[in-house]
Amino acid sequence: MTYAVMDSPVGPLTLVASDEGELTGVYMAEHRHRPPIETFGLRDDSVLPDVVQQLKEYFAGERTTFDVPLKLVGTPFQQEVWTALKDIPYGETTTYGELARTLGRSAAASRAVGLANGKNPISIIVPCHRVVGSTGGLTGYGGGLERKQALLDHERADGLF
Repeated sequence: MTYAVMDSPVGPLTLVASDEGELTGVYMAEHRHRPPIETFGLRDDSVLPDVVQQLKEYFAGERTTFDVPLKLVGTPFQQEVWTALKDIPYGETTTYGELARTLGRSAAASRAVGLANGKNPISIIVPCHRVVGSTGGLTGYGGGLERKQALLDHERADGLF
């Protein structure tokens, strides 16, 4: 594994690549569930150039979807939730309960969906920031609520940064 660090409007982003060159992580500073940096391998800021370019385009308001190879590592349930996150359209939000129902589960599963959402290792690209509480209010976000709000505002304004 290798990793790169890029600057962004929400602070430095650590991008982690698998040995095969797939993206396995996008972590913000003080990310709640960020593994220790020692587990990311050697730093090489030349890896994942397509990811860096697409993130720059996203922050410039020029990109609404991503098409980079991903390697999502988690439990089958977590992977199911993370896959569903990619279907939430740019600029829109859904609730944890709605996401649970999308997955064919009852609204009672919204807590489990929230826990899986919170452990999403590929923030922004797998848009866990687009999931909000049942009243539409912001709830936990691995990168912090200020960053979650900034990402939502950016998408609603089509290029706020």
